[in-house]
Amino acid sequence: MTSNLLNSADVIAATELWLEKAVIGLNLCPFAKAVQVKQQIRYIVSQARTPEALLDDLARELELLAEANPETIETTLLIHPMTLNDFLDFNDFLDVADGLLEEVELDGQLQIASFHPDYQFAGTEPDDIENYTNRAPFPTLHLLREESIDKAVLAFPEAEQIYEKNMDTMRELGHEGWRRLFSKYGKK
Repeated sequence: MTSNLLNSADVIAATELWLEKAVIGLNLCPFAKAVQVKQQIRYIVSQARTPEALLDDLARELELLAEANPETIETTLLIHPMTLNDFLDFNDFLDVADGLLEEVELDGQLQIASFHPDYQFAGTEPDDIENYTNRAPFPTLHLLREESIDKAVLAFPEAEQIYEKNMDTMRELGHEGWRRLFSKYGKK
Protein backbone atom coordinates (compact mmCIF):
# COMPACT_ATOMS: atom_id res chain seq x y z
CA MET A 1 0.00 0.00 0.00
CA THR A 2 2.81 2.42 0.85
CA SER A 3 4.41 2.03 -2.61
CA ASN A 4 1.07 2.92 -4.25
CA LEU A 5 0.81 6.01 -2.06
CA LEU A 6 4.37 7.06 -2.91
CA ASN A 7 3.72 6.36 -6.55
CA SER A 8 0.51 8.37 -6.42
CA ALA A 9 2.35 11.24 -4.74
CA ASP A 10 4.99 11.18 -7.48
CA VAL A 11 2.33 11.11 -10.19
CA ILE A 12 0.51 14.05 -8.62
CA ALA A 13 3.78 15.97 -8.15
CA ALA A 14 4.69 15.50 -11.82
CA THR A 15 1.20 16.58 -12.87
CA GLU A 16 1.29 19.65 -10.63
CA LEU A 17 4.70 20.59 -12.06
CA TRP A 18 3.31 20.30 -15.61
CA LEU A 19 0.29 22.38 -14.62
CA GLU A 20 2.50 25.04 -13.04
CA LYS A 21 5.17 25.21 -15.75
CA ALA A 22 3.17 24.56 -18.92
CA VAL A 23 -0.53 25.17 -18.41
CA ILE A 24 -0.20 28.16 -16.07
CA GLY A 25 3.38 29.21 -16.84
CA LEU A 26 2.79 29.42 -20.59
CA ASN A 27 -0.78 30.66 -19.99
CA LEU A 28 -2.20 27.82 -22.09
CA CYS A 29 -5.33 28.03 -19.98
CA PRO A 30 -5.97 31.49 -18.56
CA PHE A 31 -8.53 29.98 -16.16
CA ALA A 32 -6.21 27.46 -14.48
CA LYS A 33 -4.23 29.77 -12.21
CA ALA A 34 -7.17 30.86 -10.07
CA VAL A 35 -8.32 27.33 -9.23
CA GLN A 36 -4.73 26.23 -8.55
CA VAL A 37 -4.09 29.19 -6.22
CA LYS A 38 -7.37 28.52 -4.39
CA GLN A 39 -6.49 24.81 -4.18
CA GLN A 40 -9.79 23.83 -5.81
CA ILE A 41 -8.30 21.15 -8.07
CA ARG A 42 -8.86 17.55 -7.03
CA TYR A 43 -5.97 15.32 -8.13
CA ILE A 44 -6.88 11.64 -8.24
CA VAL A 45 -4.55 8.87 -9.37
CA SER A 46 -6.49 5.90 -10.67
CA GLN A 47 -4.93 2.50 -10.03
CA ALA A 48 -7.02 1.11 -12.91
CA ARG A 49 -5.24 -1.29 -15.20
CA THR A 50 -8.13 -1.71 -17.66
CA PRO A 51 -10.43 0.73 -19.43
CA GLU A 52 -13.38 -0.86 -17.61
CA ALA A 53 -11.85 -0.17 -14.21
CA LEU A 54 -11.03 3.37 -15.29
CA LEU A 55 -14.65 3.84 -16.36
CA ASP A 56 -15.72 2.87 -12.82
CA ASP A 57 -13.30 5.43 -11.37
CA LEU A 58 -14.56 8.04 -13.82
CA ALA A 59 -18.18 7.40 -12.81
CA ARG A 60 -17.29 7.90 -9.13
CA GLU A 61 -15.37 11.10 -9.85
CA LEU A 62 -18.12 12.56 -12.04
CA GLU A 63 -20.67 11.98 -9.28
CA LEU A 64 -18.33 13.38 -6.63
CA LEU A 65 -17.61 16.53 -8.64
CA ALA A 66 -21.30 17.06 -9.44
CA GLU A 67 -22.17 16.88 -5.74
CA ALA A 68 -19.17 18.82 -4.40
CA ASN A 69 -19.24 22.47 -3.44
CA PRO A 70 -17.37 24.36 -6.22
CA GLU A 71 -15.64 26.44 -3.55
CA THR A 72 -14.00 23.22 -2.37
CA ILE A 73 -13.64 21.24 -5.62
CA GLU A 74 -13.95 23.25 -8.80
CA THR A 75 -12.41 20.68 -11.13
CA THR A 76 -10.85 17.22 -11.09
CA LEU A 77 -7.81 15.74 -12.80
CA LEU A 78 -8.27 11.98 -13.00
CA ILE A 79 -4.75 10.74 -13.78
CA HIS A 80 -4.45 7.13 -14.93
CA PRO A 81 -0.82 6.12 -15.49
CA MET A 82 -1.46 2.37 -15.80
CA THR A 83 -4.09 2.29 -18.52
CA LEU A 84 -4.70 3.81 -21.95
CA ASN A 85 -1.05 4.66 -22.47
CA ASP A 86 -1.49 4.20 -26.22
CA PHE A 87 -2.91 7.49 -27.51
CA LEU A 88 -5.23 5.88 -30.05
CA ASP A 89 -6.77 3.68 -27.34
CA PHE A 90 -7.05 6.75 -25.08
CA ASN A 91 -8.69 8.74 -27.87
CA ASP A 92 -11.21 5.93 -28.50
CA PHE A 93 -11.98 5.84 -24.76
CA LEU A 94 -13.06 9.48 -24.85
CA ASP A 95 -16.23 8.45 -26.72
CA VAL A 96 -16.94 5.91 -23.98
CA ALA A 97 -16.30 8.57 -21.33
CA ASP A 98 -18.70 10.98 -23.03
CA GLY A 99 -21.26 8.17 -23.21
CA LEU A 100 -20.91 7.67 -19.47
CA LEU A 101 -21.45 11.38 -18.92
CA GLU A 102 -24.79 11.06 -20.74
CA GLU A 103 -25.66 7.80 -18.99
CA VAL A 104 -25.27 9.36 -15.54
CA GLU A 105 -27.18 12.40 -16.81
CA LEU A 106 -24.39 14.89 -16.16
CA ASP A 107 -23.90 16.04 -19.74
CA GLY A 108 -24.67 19.75 -19.82
CA GLN A 109 -23.46 20.00 -16.23
CA LEU A 110 -19.95 18.53 -16.57
CA GLN A 111 -17.60 17.91 -19.46
CA ILE A 112 -14.40 15.96 -19.98
CA ALA A 113 -11.22 17.37 -21.48
CA SER A 114 -8.23 15.18 -22.27
CA PHE A 115 -4.47 15.22 -21.88
CA HIS A 116 -1.96 12.54 -22.81
CA PRO A 117 1.85 12.24 -23.13
CA ASP A 118 1.42 11.46 -26.85
CA TYR A 119 -1.52 13.78 -27.55
CA GLN A 120 -2.00 14.46 -31.24
CA PHE A 121 -4.53 16.80 -32.82
CA ALA A 122 -6.17 15.62 -36.03
CA GLY A 123 -4.23 16.74 -39.08
CA THR A 124 -0.89 17.03 -37.26
CA GLU A 125 2.23 14.92 -37.21
CA PRO A 126 3.13 13.19 -33.90
CA ASP A 127 6.10 15.49 -33.23
CA ASP A 128 4.38 18.77 -34.14
CA ILE A 129 4.95 21.19 -31.27
CA GLU A 130 1.29 22.27 -31.32
CA ASN A 131 0.35 18.89 -29.84
CA TYR A 132 2.24 19.79 -26.66
CA THR A 133 -0.59 22.07 -25.50
CA ASN A 134 -2.39 18.87 -24.47
CA ARG A 135 0.59 16.76 -23.45
CA ALA A 136 0.57 15.90 -19.78
CA PRO A 137 3.05 13.58 -18.06
CA PHE A 138 0.38 10.83 -17.81
CA PRO A 139 -2.97 10.10 -19.47
CA THR A 140 -5.41 12.42 -17.74
CA LEU A 141 -9.13 13.12 -17.88
CA HIS A 142 -9.99 16.66 -16.83
CA LEU A 143 -13.49 16.94 -15.39
CA LEU A 144 -14.90 20.44 -15.63
CA ARG A 145 -18.11 22.17 -14.61
CA GLU A 146 -19.99 23.65 -17.58
CA GLU A 147 -21.17 26.57 -15.44
CA SER A 148 -17.58 27.43 -14.51
CA ILE A 149 -16.52 27.30 -18.15
CA ASP A 150 -19.36 29.65 -19.08
CA LYS A 151 -18.35 32.12 -16.34
CA ALA A 152 -14.68 31.95 -17.34
CA VAL A 153 -15.49 32.56 -21.00
CA LEU A 154 -17.58 35.60 -20.07
CA ALA A 155 -14.70 36.95 -17.99
CA PHE A 156 -12.21 36.37 -20.81
CA PRO A 157 -13.47 38.46 -23.74
CA GLU A 158 -11.54 36.64 -26.47
CA ALA A 159 -11.85 33.06 -25.25
CA GLU A 160 -12.35 31.74 -28.79
CA GLN A 161 -8.80 32.87 -29.58
CA ILE A 162 -7.16 30.79 -26.83
CA TYR A 163 -6.55 27.83 -29.16
CA GLU A 164 -4.77 29.94 -31.80
CA LYS A 165 -2.80 31.82 -29.16
CA ASN A 166 -1.68 28.50 -27.69
CA MET A 167 -0.52 27.28 -31.09
CA ASP A 168 1.49 30.50 -31.55
CA THR A 169 2.97 30.14 -28.05
CA MET A 170 4.09 26.59 -28.75
CA ARG A 171 5.57 27.46 -32.17
CA GLU A 172 7.51 30.30 -30.56
CA LEU A 173 8.70 28.07 -27.71
CA GLY A 174 9.66 25.14 -29.95
CA HIS A 175 10.84 21.70 -28.90
CA GLU A 176 14.06 22.99 -27.37
CA GLY A 177 12.17 25.55 -25.29
CA TRP A 178 9.81 22.81 -24.09
CA ARG A 179 12.77 20.65 -23.04
CA ARG A 180 14.38 23.59 -21.23
CA LEU A 181 11.10 24.33 -19.45
CA PHE A 182 11.28 20.97 -17.69
CA SER A 183 14.96 20.00 -17.83
CA LYS A 184 15.93 21.66 -14.56
CA TYR A 185 13.11 19.72 -12.88
CA GLY A 186 14.22 16.32 -14.10
CA LYS A 187 11.54 15.89 -16.78
CA LYS A 188 12.39 15.82 -20.47
